[in-house]
Amino acid sequence: MKALSPIKIPDHYNYVAAFLTLSCNLTCSYCINRFGQVGSSKPLLKGSEWVKALNRIESRPDLPITLQGGEPTLHKGFYEIVNGLRPDLNIDLLTNLQFDVNEFMANVSPERIKRDSPYASIRVSYHPEVMDLPPLAEKVLTLQKAGYSIGIWGVMHPLQDKLILDAQKYCQDLGIDFRLKEFLGEYNGIMYGTYRYEGACDGNFEKHVMCKTTELIMGPDGSVYRCHSDLYGGRPPVGDITSPEYELEDVFRPCPVFGHCNPCDIKVKTNRFQKFGHTSVEIEGL
Repeated sequence: MKALSPIKIPDHYNYVAAFLTLSCNLTCSYCINRFGQVGSSKPLLKGSEWVKALNRIESRPDLPITLQGGEPTLHKGFYEIVNGLRPDLNIDLLTNLQFDVNEFMANVSPERIKRDSPYASIRVSYHPEVMDLPPLAEKVLTLQKAGYSIGIWGVMHPLQDKLILDAQKYCQDLGIDFRLKEFLGEYNGIMYGTYRYEGACDGNFEKHVMCKTTELIMGPDGSVYRCHSDLYGGRPPVGDITSPEYELEDVFRPCPVFGHCNPCDIKVKTNRFQKFGHTSVEIEGL
């Protein structure tokens, strides 16, 4: 079998995302993963397959591989993946922390998911409609005291912004880093979020454009996608991270569905250095 060649991440790339699974053990009504989602029934890569594929990547200390989902810890090979990646590949983890922290600590060293960064490497999402804050905070404190780089993020949904602010104070009083995330999406006929391209995620039209990303987005089956919208919408991928023929192409690609973008791709946000003003994609032909 042909050997897998290295994948060098371009210097201007801002994110490397491995969606281990799109399954989740929570049912948040405003989940960004379901924004315009058609869904996918493709099989998951095994842990060993993820390790082999991700170890192709040549990145930088400031650009980790972010394990996410869904809830990434639901993947049966989660610990195999975390501990099988090359030591020089930094890892970040996006999680709802609904797992056994003692089992996690027994399988993952604090040093494995920790790097020099202005934000925590383990980023816990707090969703008050489906989660109780005190036990979540206790889990975070347990991991924090054990040396893990961890913090909580809350989404400022219009229905729960006061709850989130109260939760932030509760956690900060305990010594937990609690940060706020802008709500992205529609609520009561209003589109929330700060976006670079007007109307791009309203779903009211389709337009052919040329689009270029700054992110390597890998789906649960190893497929590589132009954007989050293609991943969640089940559109054809542009490659396969497990294929010996795959090469990362830093190019503009044709897109026939501008107007059905995912907010994650077009929002104006902070980059990996926490500097505001970054957008994941650049679009031409508007």
